[in-house]
Amino acid sequence: MKDLFNSSFGLKLSAKQVVEELIRFMKADEKRHYKIIIGTDSERHNGALADFVIAIVVHRVGNGGRYFWRRIGLTKIHTLRDRIIQEVLFSIDIAKEVLTLLKSNKFSASGGLVSNWDFEIHADIGENGETKSMIQEVVGMIRANNFEARTKPESYAASKVADRHV
Repeated sequence: MKDLFNSSFGLKLSAKQVVEELIRFMKADEKRHYKIIIGTDSERHNGALADFVIAIVVHRVGNGGRYFWRRIGLTKIHTLRDRIIQEVLFSIDIAKEVLTLLKSNKFSASGGLVSNWDFEIHADIGENGETKSMIQEVVGMIRANNFEARTKPESYAASKVADRHV
């Protein structure tokens, strides 16, 4: 049950079902440009206990979108740096899973489906605040895994969508 994502309709979906929903949403208006985005946010509770929320967003650029989210609770997160690194690791893991599922569904230009889309990971860090010293490290982690990285103020999947459920 903990591996299921929540939808805005109150449904519990597997990662495969989320990808099917992403595809369905994009096929509804194939002429538009899309962004598939993964972002994670967290909040520290009671000492070392941290609550993480991972969001998967499909954004129909200029015309709304949908999102799905999953909560993961972990212990032994003692510093802000550890928490941010764990957020990025969760995002990278989910991004790899989503991309693998998209490819297994032959979701590509050659497959005749929607071809006008980008894939990004959003990190909840920015030039202002305590996390500014981590920007190069976090962006480097994301890029080392061959993903496009976004930080605040452009990282809305983490700083707005996932944050809403933390």
